[in-house]
Amino acid sequence: MSILIAYDGSEDAKAAIALAGEIMPGEPAVVLTVWERVAMTTARASAGLMMAVDQLGEEDKAVEEAMRELAHQGADLARQAGLDATARCDMDSVAVWSTIVDVADEIDARLIVTGTRGLGGLRSLLLGSTSDRVLHHAHRPMLVVPAPQKST
Repeated sequence: MSILIAYDGSEDAKAAIALAGEIMPGEPAVVLTVWERVAMTTARASAGLMMAVDQLGEEDKAVEEAMRELAHQGADLARQAGLDATARCDMDSVAVWSTIVDVADEIDARLIVTGTRGLGGLRSLLLGSTSDRVLHHAHRPMLVVPAPQKST
């Protein structure tokens, strides 16, 4: 069994990797990056930047490649933190949190690790944060790592 670390490149996700490596050195880990094609298409449409369907396919390929690279960067960080990590990148068309829960079930993760990275404000109230949704829908232990403290 592996631990599953949700990774989006944020400072919160990096802190989650660092803590996981600190408290579970040598453990096998899957570093998961989830990308949302539908959300990106919706964002383009709402900004008035509709693209032809064939262009969207090219865009999706570019986004997928960038997200795969991000997952590999996360796995590299996890290995540097002392974990036996592999990268994984999945596309999601429903919600990031549901993909994290599904992958945790698929690999029978003994622990899910995420950063807090809340959405803040009204959006958070309406949508909820990814970590909050995973916490309420996963049926396995979870470690939610708060954002690193900023020096003043």
